[in-house]
Amino acid sequence: MIHYTQSVCLFFFFFRQSGISLIIAGLVVHVVFFISIFDIYFTSPLVHGMTPFQTPLEPPSKRLVLFVTDGLRADKFFGADRSTAPYMRDVIEKRGAWGISHTRVPTESRPGHVALIAGFYEDVSAVAKGWKENPVEFDSVFNESQTTWSWGSPDILPMFAKGKGIKCRCGVYFIHEFFEEAKRNASLARLLSQDRIVLFLHLLGLDTCGHSQKPHSEEYLRNIRIVDEGIKNISQVVDSYFQQDGRTSYIMTADHGMTNWGSHGAGHPHETLTPLVAWGAGIRRAVPPTSQDGYSDTFSEDWNLSHLKRSDVNQADIAPLMSSLIGIAFPLNSVGLLPLDYLNNTMEYKAKSIFANAQQILAQYQVKMSQKQETTLSALFKPFMPLTLSKQADKMRSIRSDIQTEKFQEAIDQSKELIQLALDGLTYYHSYDRFFLGVSVAFGFLGWMAFVFTLIIRDHTDISKHRTKMELSDLPVWRTERGLAVVFAAVAMTVIILLFVQSLPFSHYVYCLLPVILWWEVIRRNTILEDAWKNGIKNNVLTVLLILGIGGGGLEIIVMGFFRRELLSVGFISMAVWPWVSSTSKAHRKTVLAWSISCILVAIFPMMPVVGRGANYSLVTLAGVLALVCAVMCLWGLKSSGMGITGHEKYINLGILPYIQMGVIFASVLIVTTTAWSISNKEGLPLVNQLGSWTILGLSIILPLFSATQLYHRLYSIAMALFAPYLLMSTAHEGMFCLALCLLLFSWLQMEYKLAQTEKSISDGHKQLVRALDKVDFSQMDTVERHLIQADLRCAYFFVFLIISAFFGTGNIASINSFDPASVYCFLTVFSPFVMGALMLWKNLIPFLLVTCTFHAIHLSLQVPTKSLFLVVLLMSDFMGLQFFFMVQDHGSWLEIGTSISHYVVVMCSIIFLIMFLGLATILTSWRIGPKQTGKNL
Repeated sequence: MIHYTQSVCLFFFFFRQSGISLIIAGLVVHVVFFISIFDIYFTSPLVHGMTPFQTPLEPPSKRLVLFVTDGLRADKFFGADRSTAPYMRDVIEKRGAWGISHTRVPTESRPGHVALIAGFYEDVSAVAKGWKENPVEFDSVFNESQTTWSWGSPDILPMFAKGKGIKCRCGVYFIHEFFEEAKRNASLARLLSQDRIVLFLHLLGLDTCGHSQKPHSEEYLRNIRIVDEGIKNISQVVDSYFQQDGRTSYIMTADHGMTNWGSHGAGHPHETLTPLVAWGAGIRRAVPPTSQDGYSDTFSEDWNLSHLKRSDVNQADIAPLMSSLIGIAFPLNSVGLLPLDYLNNTMEYKAKSIFANAQQILAQYQVKMSQKQETTLSALFKPFMPLTLSKQADKMRSIRSDIQTEKFQEAIDQSKELIQLALDGLTYYHSYDRFFLGVSVAFGFLGWMAFVFTLIIRDHTDISKHRTKMELSDLPVWRTERGLAVVFAAVAMTVIILLFVQSLPFSHYVYCLLPVILWWEVIRRNTILEDAWKNGIKNNVLTVLLILGIGGGGLEIIVMGFFRRELLSVGFISMAVWPWVSSTSKAHRKTVLAWSISCILVAIFPMMPVVGRGANYSLVTLAGVLALVCAVMCLWGLKSSGMGITGHEKYINLGILPYIQMGVIFASVLIVTTTAWSISNKEGLPLVNQLGSWTILGLSIILPLFSATQLYHRLYSIAMALFAPYLLMSTAHEGMFCLALCLLLFSWLQMEYKLAQTEKSISDGHKQLVRALDKVDFSQMDTVERHLIQADLRCAYFFVFLIISAFFGTGNIASINSFDPASVYCFLTVFSPFVMGALMLWKNLIPFLLVTCTFHAIHLSLQVPTKSLFLVVLLMSDFMGLQFFFMVQDHGSWLEIGTSISHYVVVMCSIIFLIMFLGLATILTSWRIGPKQTGKNL
């Protein structure tokens, strides 16, 4: 709450300031916009205060054994050769039930276990904690059991050993030793003799093997055989201890699957389809399928299991299944539907069990409805009409009547219908305020964009004219600042009162009052908007609309490119064609030709497969060779064109440094090739390669600082230095992408310079100062502030487009699903998420940095006004951010949810990235290590 209060106060104070204060105000506003998605889309769905419900009849089982095989894919388990898992195959074909468990958001270990054991899909607000801890306490099967013993990974077991009423004990012994101890320990034997106990075994080996060896490897299949043998042995130990009493239920499943390239966390079927096998007390035996059991897929046929009944479930359905088997209360927060197909019991037992399941979910709905009623004015409250209080009573009465008259199938059908209605109602009330808050934030977005627009018009164009006090006094009262202040103060007070009487949280005040403040700042500048409107009419409305249409269309290409990378190729092709349909091509044919060719080259990559789906080190080697050829050609061009440095500098910059950097690139190619060969032969990462990789990474930042600060020399050195570590972290065609991007950036630099020489649009009546590129020195950063011209808008758009293209050009950070640990094998092979994440982050920042350094060179050469350009880029980013705000998802696969969040974050953080990269580009281009530069440019 204090954070929100400080944000609003800081924003209001800095709004009237300028310079750095404006940046701070903008950051505060964007922090509020960013946080809003978590308050609107990602609040906790859990409620508390419900009454527990359980199956009223005697359960078929006294104890339950749960095996969770971490990272086991359904196709690798069911579809493998019969000898891969002979024991579990025998269970499926003779004495158990089987099916697919469909996982949901996200396919990670903790959320998967929460769904299995607590019956609900991970609270999405846990994304802020990295899916390591749930911020809200919840109930689980372990809590409801008499006692639970667990064995497995220390990352998983403790999550269910926290909170109130926990009955989960982490095993001290191996399970065989545990039962041997129970034979000698009377108190432990007494605990094991109780009803409603759970034995939980988390098996981590398959997940570890899949990450390192990939699921299609022989090692992964061998690990399945080891797991199968382990489950057989444990089952025999348990049955032997309890003297084959037939009161033990067994369930084997997985928390998530894994992609072919060894990752999980997204929504690929290989990650979301996991096996489920159940056998023992209360579980039906294997039976042939009926005509109603058909599935649209061909999995049963592909796995040679079409002769057996298949029963698919959602992952959260397994929790109520376990609860029903041992007769405990359904977890209070469970949203799972009891899968009756797995039960071997009477129709009465099934009907009463699923009715208890319906009552448990309905209790959550009733609490949620009551909470929403208490925070909404009665006149404004809109109940969920399909399940009002009267309809709830009618449904409950009808189900009880069917059970009493032994119409069990009718009771089952009605209970399922009631469960679905209650789930729909939970969703309805959970998102009850979403429209209201979304509209408030949208008005805030529009207000901020309008405010930025007024700043651009007032301070960076000659459109707005200064008005005297006399002219302002002639305005109507409703247009004066005092009159507008009264109106907006009344609006703000009304908002505050409405929020207060509904006892809404303080964050709602921020989201609702921020638009009022923003629009007040816009409307009080109504004379600026009036001047902009008149200027647009005067200069030709059609021209203005055409410019807006082209700009909006260009931004839409970027927006849609986030979802379909191929559309970025459309943007590049349009950029390649643009000069040929204007007069530019006639005056600078060679430059335009180079620009078009480089645009088309870069346009190839968004149409190629996402990097991370398969390694091809031949392309990495080819990229290194081509880079060396280009480096030699550029060096020859620098020398032959006379753009070298005389005196002492000539020896440093043109004699040694370029060749050192070429040697570094050659070493990078050698390291990548030998590392890939060594790992493929299971010899690991050679120490020499590892030391060389880290050395090259460190040199990539230091080496450019030894080169001259003259534009061509420094950009050449930066490109060479950054390309080497990028190559070390490449596994396929991304090295080619980086090389093509460098060629495009050089062409962009040339194009902007040539166009600036020929374009006649000049601001404020003074001749535009354009420096020759070979005369620009990064260390001499004197710039001339001028007003915006039309060409600056094009330059700003190209900058935004190239930044986004650098982000998604190869698709290597489009989602968590595309990450391949092989990208960092030249640096380390031991799994270390923080180091790997940092390396991948640097890899993906390198194209950003190349684009920003080139833009910085254009800024110095063309005297592009930095502050005004900053505002233009901000306006473009917010235009896209508003669209992504309404595209954020809180349902579906983790791929869909994570991608929608990342898209919004990328756009919202673009302003922060812009400031950071401009600062880093300034350091890389202007700082210098070595003797003072005494020579002069030729």
